[in-house]
This record gives sequence, structure tokens and C-alpha cells, in this order.
Amino acid sequence: MPADRLGGVDDPGPIRSEPGSLLEHVVVAVFGIDDEDRVCYWGPGAQNLFGHEAGSVLTRPAAVLFPEPAPGEGPGTAAHLAERARALGYWRVRLPALHRDGSVFDCGFRVFPMTGASGASVVIGLASRGDELDRVKTNLSFLDSLFETCPIGLVMLDEELRYVHLNQALADMDGIPLDAHLGRRMADVMITSDGGEYQRMLRSVAQEGRTVVGTLVGLRTPGHPDRDQVRSVSFFPLTGAGDTRRGVGGLLLDVTDREQAILEATAARQRLALLDRAAAGIGTTLDLNTTARELVGAVVPEFCDASVVELVEWMDENEAFDPALPVTTRRIASGTTLPEPAVELVSGLEEVTYPPGSNIHQMLSTGRPVCFTVDEDFATRTVVHQERAQLLLESGLTCILMAPLIARGTVQGIAMFGRSAARPAYAEEDLGLAGELASRAALCLDNARLYGRVRDIALTLQRALLPSAPAAGPYVDISHRYLPGSRGTEVGGDWYDAITLSDDRVALVVGDVMGHGVPAAAAMGRLRITAKTLARHTAEPAALLQELDACAQEAGIEWATFLYLLYDPHTGRARIANAGHPPPLVRHRDGTVHAIGDVLGVPLGVGGVPYRAIEVEIPEGATVALYTDGLVEARGQDIDTGIDALRDQLRAPLGSLEEGADRILANLLPDAATDDTVLVLARVSAVPGRTPGTGTGSRRRASS
Repeated sequence: MPADRLGGVDDPGPIRSEPGSLLEHVVVAVFGIDDEDRVCYWGPGAQNLFGHEAGSVLTRPAAVLFPEPAPGEGPGTAAHLAERARALGYWRVRLPALHRDGSVFDCGFRVFPMTGASGASVVIGLASRGDELDRVKTNLSFLDSLFETCPIGLVMLDEELRYVHLNQALADMDGIPLDAHLGRRMADVMITSDGGEYQRMLRSVAQEGRTVVGTLVGLRTPGHPDRDQVRSVSFFPLTGAGDTRRGVGGLLLDVTDREQAILEATAARQRLALLDRAAAGIGTTLDLNTTARELVGAVVPEFCDASVVELVEWMDENEAFDPALPVTTRRIASGTTLPEPAVELVSGLEEVTYPPGSNIHQMLSTGRPVCFTVDEDFATRTVVHQERAQLLLESGLTCILMAPLIARGTVQGIAMFGRSAARPAYAEEDLGLAGELASRAALCLDNARLYGRVRDIALTLQRALLPSAPAAGPYVDISHRYLPGSRGTEVGGDWYDAITLSDDRVALVVGDVMGHGVPAAAAMGRLRITAKTLARHTAEPAALLQELDACAQEAGIEWATFLYLLYDPHTGRARIANAGHPPPLVRHRDGTVHAIGDVLGVPLGVGGVPYRAIEVEIPEGATVALYTDGLVEARGQDIDTGIDALRDQLRAPLGSLEEGADRILANLLPDAATDDTVLVLARVSAVPGRTPGTGTGSRRRASS
């Protein structure tokens, strides 16, 4: 090479790419390495990049351009660079380079061998700073121009299928601003109902390097939730250059108009999917209001923008529908995604009256779903009050689909589904879907209504049979609580009583009949009345249980636990007989708590086993706690654990018995109890002038 090409004060400066190219603004350093891995050419730009002047670096080992390798790493970077160039003919790589001032920087190299006229081979290297290369790669003017002007949707995804770059055409297709895409997964924007097949296809492109061309996909987007689209999509893998990440590139074309068949199939799948989800989500409980809310939650916002469920208030369920009379309904569920005044429209009323000749009457006359356009005529015929009619017109709803809730031949109520102008009007298929949804919901509502009626009967019967204010005489103060199970649980057979007997004696009774509903409540009433009668004529508790067991067998009561405690304030002692019931707890004045009467007998109704009674002392001022298993038993928890928890609650200062009972129930019962619960707290006092007993509460005398 001529000496005048070695660089110096007359150098023209760094070499740049030709104007208009993608690398126009990247400084390129050119250097040469001979067969002995020495620098043999130092072109313009090399001094600027590496900091060495030509005279100080020519003929020196090319290793001066790179950091020293770690011990044991083999040949240096320069030798490896030259070797790869000669072996491959062209090699591109990113490597750390060493500046003359000792700093290390990221550098991109392209090396290739050249043979001169004399036959000598030289490896030519082109080098540029890595950060300048990255800047150019992320701001390619050609790519920017393409993304700005191309009418086809263009997208770049990373390896996790998140949006990295897209054009405005694709943003318009999705109905979502361009910036709102970035960082989101494509599955969150292109929503398909193909069981995940589209996402599996994308992952195969990203992970396996497959190429997909012209595949048709049916979808919806959050920006156009009511518009089904069909797109022709092509995807290809993006190979990493240098340290750039791999990903997926794609071209998307909206072909909805020409693929109406796919569109209709997509809509059908979505309707079936909605119906399946509704079938699984409606009727999870036997609660009327919950079932109605489940129907509203299933359709808003997927099927409509607003929905209400109303029950018809018939004077007589067997009366025939008369279209000449007003229809009164009770709104039990509502929901909307629209702003005010739509919220006030759907939730502002609980009782609604529809005048004769209204659209509701038309729907009830046919028994089939009907759809109406919301206009002044519809509002006038449907809504009684003018201000409510104006709310309807200003709500943003443009059409309303009404479906009757009919079960077992009886109209239970009405379901309404409203759409705004942002959605298309209801099609014939939508009326069929609404009818199916209403039919399934009506059956669940009717089951809940019938169950509620039976439960209310049982609860009324049970409360009527329980003592309202049991009196226990002057020497026993009582606080009692009865709590039925939650609305999802049938009434049980829990009961209690306090019976005043002669000589100031008091009998405390608590029991629990196995089973639920009206039979359990009726059995409980029989046992309570029988036990109260026997207590007045049977002095011995064990004999009373024997008689009560015989009565239970005669009445067909197969299993009932029962506890009978007879307290005598003249002696301070109590006789206890137990038929399989959790033992009572006694709290002394000093806060100590222990169980009494834990010698169990078999439950009532079993028969064949004699009962025993024990006698214990109950000290002056002590508090006796009687309870049923609903207070101490829970699923997955041993009953002894629950009794220990009750014992801990009793150790705390009780204050008044009323306050103590409330605190114990609040601390031990879950928010949604699953069983009936009885708690009786009885504080005993002695007859003035009696001689205290010699027992400590642990002494007992048993009799059979």
C-alpha cells in the first residue's frame, strides 16, 4: 500500500457511508492485519475510534486493539478475528475493543481477507462503535417510512409475543391507540375463540422459526368488542443481529367482508361459549337474588351494555295474565357498563309498574323474546313516569331485548338486555340466545324461590317452637342465642329450653335433631314439648332420658342429641344426663373453665342402651355454657379444637351475660355459618343461708 495512505495530518477524516444509506451517520474505521497478525494498514477513522495515531500502531501486533485475554483462553482476540476471516471469507461479530486511553467499549467488526497483486493476503477489518450501530438499527428510516405508509397492518413482537412496534393501520384495525399496544401481549388485543390455536401458532413461529403465510383468523378486539373480524395473517421469525433480541414479524390484512362464513362461525362459537359459561355460573346457590345477579354478570358486558332481572308480583300465581291490567315487578338485579344516567336507570328503582299495552305486556302475551328500538314511542308505552322515560332516552341505550323468565309453566319474571350505539342491533340469533339464557335462569330462579319458601316455613316453624324468653327463676340468670344457618343451608333441628320446677329447681335443656328442613324442625318441636312435660313429672334425669328415647323411637326420630341439666339452688348441685351431646362448660368466678357431664350416652332414637346421670357441684356465681355443635364444629376441624376455642372465650371476663353471648358468637362463628347454632349462658346463685357444699366441681355421683 502506498505510504501516502498511512494517515496523518492530511487525512480527509473518518470515512462515512454514502449519503442516503442506512449507515450514513455511522463512523467506519478501516484497518488491516497481515499474516503475522500485525497492523499493516491504518485507514481514516481508525485513529478516531481506537485513539492510536498511524505511526504508533503500524507494524505492532493487532492485539493492542483488544483487551488482554484471561489466562488459559487460548489465542488472543486479534488472532481469532483474523483466523475466522480467512476461514469463513467474511465474519461479522460484536466484541469488546480497547481504546488507547485504556477504556473498553463495545464494537462491531466485519472482517474479510484480501489478496494483493504480489499474492500477499491481508485481513481487512471494518469497525464501528456498537452504540452507533444500535442507534441506526432502531431508527431505520426505511422501516419507519414503511410502518407509516403501508396500508397493511405491520407488527413486531418480542419472544414473549408482546408488541414492540406496529403501524397505524394495525392500530386502526384494533380500535386501540398505537401506544396502548406497546408492552401488551397480542393475546390481550386479538381475542379469539379457537381454543388457543392462534396463540400456539404464534409460539411456533417464535420458538421453532416456522413461517406462517395467509392464515385466516376470526377475532374480536377490546377496541371493537361488538365487531367480529376475519384477518389474513402472515408471520415470520426475526433473527437476532448482534445482541438484538429475537422475535416475530407479521403482516395482517382485514378480510372480514370476504370471509362472512368464518365470521358467522366465530359468532356462533362465541354464543355457545357464553351459553356454556352462563350454564356453569348461574344457579350456584339456592338464593334468589344471587341467582339473578349471576345472570346479569354473565351477560354484561359480553352480550350487552346493561341488564336487569325483575320478578313479577302476581296476586295469585294461578291467575291468568290479563293484558288490560298493569304489571308490577320487583327488580332484584341490575348492571351496566354505561355511565350516568344509565346507572340510575337500571338501579334507581326496586318496584316497577308497567302500564297496560306496554311492550312488557306484548312480550308476556307471546311468551317469547322480543326486541325494541329505544325511541320516544317505546319510552312512552313502557315507562309510567315521564322523568324515568327521559332517563331511558338519555341513557345511551338504542335497543332493548326482553325475554320472559318462564319455569314449570309459570312466568317468574323478566330479563332485559340493552345495547348502546357502539354495538350492532340484535340479530335473530341473539333473540334465540337470550331465550335460552332466560330459560336456564328461570329454572334456577324457580328452584331458589321454592327452596326459599320451604326454608321460610321451616324457619317459622322452628322459631315458633323455640322459647321466646325462657324464665329460669330467681336463682339462675339466662342469656340465650339461636342463629339459623346461612341462606345456602336448610334449617336444622337445634333447640333449647329453661324449665322452672318446684323447690326453685331449674332444668336447662339443649338438643339437636339430625337432618334439616321441616322434618327436623317438627321433630325438634316434639322432643322439646315432650321433654318439658316429662321434666315436671320425672325427678331423675336418667329416667327422663329413658322416657324421651322411647318417645323418639315411637315418633320415628332416629337420631337426636340431648343434654339435661337439673340445678338445685338449695344445695348448689346439679344432676346431668347426656344423650350424645357436647358437654357443658362451667366458668368459675376466678376465670377457670372446665367441662362437666362428659359421661356420654347414645343419642335419642337409637334405643337399647340405658342412660346414666351424674351429680356435680356448681359454685356460687359460676356460669354454665350449653351449646350445639354448630358453635364448635367446622369442616376440616376436630370438634375438640372448637370446644377448646369456646373454653378460651369463656376464660375472658364475660361482663353481662348478653354481652358475653354476643362476643362469643362474633369470635367463633364464620361470616357465613353452615349450621344452626345455639348458645345458652346460665349464671347460678345460691339460696340465701344455704350451707355450701364440700365438692370442688370435680366430685360426681352417678346413677342409672
